[in-house]
Amino acid sequence: MRIGVFVCHCGSNIAGTVDCEAVTQYAAALPDVVCAVNNLYTCSESGIAEIQKAVEAHDLSRVVVASCSPRTHQPLFQSSCAQAGLNPYLFEMVNIRDQCSWVHAQKKEEATEKAKDLVRMGVAKSRFLEPQEDIKAPLIPRTLVIGGGTAGLSAAEALADMGLEVVLVEKAPEPGGLLRQINRLAPEGDRAADRISALVETVMAKSNITVYTDSEVESVGGYIGSFEVAVRQKEGETLTEKVGCIVVASGAVPLQPKGMYNYDGKTVITQMELEEQLGSGSYAGRQVVMIQCVGARSPEREYCSRLCCMTAVKNALLIKEQDPDAQVHILYRDMQMYGTELEQMLWDARGQGVRFEVYDAEQPPTVESDIIRFYHPLMGENREIAYDLLVLSTPLVAREDAPALSQLMRVPVDQNGFFLEAHAKLRPLDFATDGIFVCGSARYPATVAEARAQGLGAASRVASILFKGERVIDAIVAEINSETCVGCMGCSDMCPFGAISYLPEQNICEVNMILCKGCGNCAATCPSQSAQLRGFKPQQILAQIRAV
Repeated sequence: MRIGVFVCHCGSNIAGTVDCEAVTQYAAALPDVVCAVNNLYTCSESGIAEIQKAVEAHDLSRVVVASCSPRTHQPLFQSSCAQAGLNPYLFEMVNIRDQCSWVHAQKKEEATEKAKDLVRMGVAKSRFLEPQEDIKAPLIPRTLVIGGGTAGLSAAEALADMGLEVVLVEKAPEPGGLLRQINRLAPEGDRAADRISALVETVMAKSNITVYTDSEVESVGGYIGSFEVAVRQKEGETLTEKVGCIVVASGAVPLQPKGMYNYDGKTVITQMELEEQLGSGSYAGRQVVMIQCVGARSPEREYCSRLCCMTAVKNALLIKEQDPDAQVHILYRDMQMYGTELEQMLWDARGQGVRFEVYDAEQPPTVESDIIRFYHPLMGENREIAYDLLVLSTPLVAREDAPALSQLMRVPVDQNGFFLEAHAKLRPLDFATDGIFVCGSARYPATVAEARAQGLGAASRVASILFKGERVIDAIVAEINSETCVGCMGCSDMCPFGAISYLPEQNICEVNMILCKGCGNCAATCPSQSAQLRGFKPQQILAQIRAV
């Protein structure tokens, strides 16, 4: 056994607290360590070259790097070992930044001793590491897009342009989503129907896109690269489609404010109903009041829909354009007009005579037959405004079928029913389940520009998988010893990814390595140690425990 240890300063992130030279000297004296190196930045080009040179010069059989988080840098170091001719799974990473220097910044001596302990544990585990081979699986070069709004159509168009086959499933009789109901778009002012019609025509004209309208996804089985999806059509016929990836773009719907502010759909309407009136030319109000945050930013729905303020200001400008003498008041809590163009819209509305009045969330406006009364917290006084048309700005809310759809695909939704991405910053369009992506208002209320950008982004994420021809999966997955497994199914019950199945003929459990994420729940549960996690087997874990 010939082990090389590389200790990283990470600038002052580690070296500012830990005595890295002392840790390196300590590592050099550990059994089987034939090489110990101190680096300023091990992840730099020179640091990587140092690892590769040491593998060859010292004929290393194991490499241990003591630096930052394996979540961000382990793949880099593993690939460096592979380039030097060492199996990448004979690499062990010790986190002396997040788990040591960052949490013990005021205790340098103790932090240094802890870093030594962590390195000793890493070296002990590395002795029992086993070479592994990545798992490879074929991919079906087709994609299912659920939802025919802006995001879904954009994703389908982009994928088709890349030469991939697309199956688009839309619940409504025709694609287009909410833009079918909107008059004009902000801040450009162009007609929404023209924008969406052009996109629909483009998608429908592509020969490699199959569109199912009046249809719903009934079931989803399989895994990344090989999903089997049942699509139920309006006539009752069910079709089966095989795809490699899935894009969820099912969108959202406006909240209907039943029981709020005397809503009746006539003199008290929603912004969506105002859009229809402005588009059809049936609008006839002269004294218009708009109330923001109706049904949003409340105990029932704590989130801000982000689009309501933009919509209110846009429609207020259209009213003033149609009737410059019309009186328009917007009652708001905070105006969410993000971006320079939308901010300019706000100032243009003020210049056109639109009045903006603050109301207190604790004392919401009260609505009578032709008067609205509210408390103005900045002025410290009660006010009243006469109206002949009251417009309620309600948020976009998740579709009623979102929870059922999430269960079909085993992907999560948040407390508001919107689909929950894997990581808001690092993986904003991915689900934790590989091969399934989310975009548009299914994820969170989005503008047309945002929905299109997210649709294109989701298409890019799909392409990054399907164009590889085969799926290469990390070898750190669970495995079950069929000779000792008694089929108790304890591991199956604990698996959050549905990666373990029971084989009744043999009375044993089996791992689908494509679905397995290497969480280790099954290994921790199995009473006979038949289920084990590669790279974290009992002898490897026990070696660390004994070392410390």
